[in-house]
Amino acid sequence: MSKEVVNIILAGTGGQGIVLASRIIAHCALKSGYEVKESEIHGMAQRGGSVIGQVRFGKRVFAPTIPVGEGDLMLALEEMEALRYLHYVNPEGVVILNQKQIVPPALSPEQYPKEVLNRIKAKGYKVLALKAQDIAQRLGSSKVENSVLLGVLSLFLPFELDHWKETIAQAVPSDMIELNLKAFEEGRAFGEKILSS
Repeated sequence: MSKEVVNIILAGTGGQGIVLASRIIAHCALKSGYEVKESEIHGMAQRGGSVIGQVRFGKRVFAPTIPVGEGDLMLALEEMEALRYLHYVNPEGVVILNQKQIVPPALSPEQYPKEVLNRIKAKGYKVLALKAQDIAQRLGSSKVENSVLLGVLSLFLPFELDHWKETIAQAVPSDMIELNLKAFEEGRAFGEKILSS
């Protein structure tokens, strides 16, 4: 991405680790020499409530919030939340969609939106869809799901691989570093495979 300011939206639910993922991206940008602003907006401050994170980086960044329609990348940790915040993404934007459904307590499973991936594609967005939890569980722990997703996201950002790995290693518990780095690499490999097909 060669824009002056790159805008990243993270969408998910409480308990999915949006705050940590936002901080990892922001720290990578700082290590890479960019100015960074970030903000988190919590819908309901509880597990399962809607959460959006915003990270902006570039040579000069003035405000932490991304105007509607100006997001370059969306990292959606949950399907319904992807739909909820899709209006933030510009028409040429990329959506990395974790195919995971967390039905909020206020909805019955029947009320949950259907065909989310197709609905996003129908709006013209470029979408990379994956089941990060399946990859994480194959590696041995569903706790590394977000590192898989960050691996995919890393393909679209101008940060050195070493910066990603250093930042992840500093952000996760010491006994989980190796597994998180493996998950990050698996996510990158998955994304490269999709992009080259």
